[in-house]
Amino acid sequence: MKTLADIFEHTLEDVYYAENAIVKALPKLAKAVTDANLKKAAENHLAETKGQIKKLEQVFKSIGKTAAGEKCDAIEGLIKEADGLMEEASGVALNAGLLAACQAVEHYEISRYGSLREWAKELGHDEAHKLLSEILDEEKATNNKLTNLAVTSVNKTTAAAKAA
Repeated sequence: MKTLADIFEHTLEDVYYAENAIVKALPKLAKAVTDANLKKAAENHLAETKGQIKKLEQVFKSIGKTAAGEKCDAIEGLIKEADGLMEEASGVALNAGLLAACQAVEHYEISRYGSLREWAKELGHDEAHKLLSEILDEEKATNNKLTNLAVTSVNKTTAAAKAA
């Protein structure tokens, strides 16, 4: 990779792979959590992620490329971490840990989509810029929902269990 266009396309392939991996991982996570609100958040994010994959396919099309994924080591690591939590944690610790794992994924996505959006703008890919901005806004909103869920419910439950 030597140009901004090269890194843009590479990162686009990386995030496309990541979103598809997330679609495969979220049902297992939703099944594992015991907090009803967190389960619903995971299920809602699954539907949102499927929509984001469709938007990414539009981004590829808008720049004249075929949608393709490039293995994303970062998302593989984050999913592996969540899988480890599902094996080792239980009860409220499982819920708090998996919520944090979901936020780690959101933070990764926010960083990637922020870069992609700005690169699309710089490269004159107006439609890609618009679509990537939409996805970035969705990721930020999901992160805010998870933070709210942690503060109002999941972390309080965890703290109450610790005190008991």
